[in-house]
Order: sequence, then structure tokens, then C-alpha cells
Amino acid sequence: MIIAVDGPTASGKGTIAARLAAHYGLKRLDTGALYRAVGLAALDAGADPADENAAVAAAEALDLGAIDEARIRTSAAGVAASHVAAIPAVRAVLRRAQRAFAADPKGAVLDGRDIGTVICPDATVKLFVTASLPVRTQRRLAELRARGEQISYADLERQIADRDARDMNRKDSPLRPASDAHLLDTTDLSIEAAVEAARRIVDTALAQPGA
Repeated sequence: MIIAVDGPTASGKGTIAARLAAHYGLKRLDTGALYRAVGLAALDAGADPADENAAVAAAEALDLGAIDEARIRTSAAGVAASHVAAIPAVRAVLRRAQRAFAADPKGAVLDGRDIGTVICPDATVKLFVTASLPVRTQRRLAELRARGEQISYADLERQIADRDARDMNRKDSPLRPASDAHLLDTTDLSIEAAVEAARRIVDTALAQPGA
């Protein structure tokens, strides 16, 4: 069983994916972390994340077991991620790693921006998780400030809106719901309510003949 969970920044897709993986006993891959790690590696090397050669080199050198979860969650890493994610050659490198992860016969949960459309188009269940920009900004602001990072609401909202635009308008694997994805708007939902809604969607899909 493959569960694909797509959506924009701070929509709740990561938490939902993690909870679904635990509930159904599946491994989980946060594919956004890969792009954040590549973007951060480019910054660490003193390169522009939008530079194709530097970004591809960082992607090819990426060690999935050595990703620094604390460092990749900064706002700077998020901005860098959106730049490297727009480079087709980087996506090609990371696409191989994602598909290899999803090929495990035991199944998996993958969350990102193109899982249901590109990485796992034949996923058993596809979710597209979204929320309003103000709500997503407030969620991410709380996360960043909890880690001690200082950024204004206005600056963060602009960063997220810019990233949304880059993600949705890039030519390679743009952010969009798969035609057969189940839409889940978490704007007015607590995380517990959102997770429960996601579980109901998955359980209903699994109960269908041929699932």
C-alpha cells in the first residue's frame, strides 16, 4: 500500500503523513526534507541554490541518513529548497531515491508536492492537503519561533506565497492535486481532527473493491 500526501508548506501534510504511517505500520519519507537538505548544502558550500551545477552536485552527494533535521527546518532552508526544487536535473536525481523508497513491497507513506502526480501516480490512496495562506503562515511562524528563529509574520507570509508561486508554476512536476486525489482542507481543523479526517479517507478508499 502506498499513501501519497501532497500539499503546500505548513498545510499539515507532514504531520498527517507521519501519523498515517504510524497508524498503518508503514515507513514514511518526507520528500520535502530532501530538497531542504540539498538547498542547505548549496548554501553551506557558499553557492546560490538556484545555480544548477551547485544544486545537482549537492543532490548527488546527499546522504539520506545524515540529514540534519534541525537545520533544514529554518526559513532560509525552506527558501533554498524552493529554488533547487525548480531545477529539473535536481528533481531527476531525487526522483530516483524517492521511487526506490516507495518500491518496498511492505508499502510506504510519502509526502511532498508531486507524489501523487509524478513519484507514485499509481498510489493506493492520494491526499492533497491544503489550508489558507494566513493559517499556514501562522503555523510556520509558531514552529520557527519555537526553535528560536526570529522572523516577522509579513516576511514569512511573503516567503510562503513566493514559494507557493514557484512550486505551482515550475515546468517540472508543479504542485497540483492529482486528478484522483482526495482534497483535505485543514484551515479550520485541529491536527487531531485533520489526522482523523485523513484516516477516514484512507479507510474508505481501502474498503473499495480492488483497493
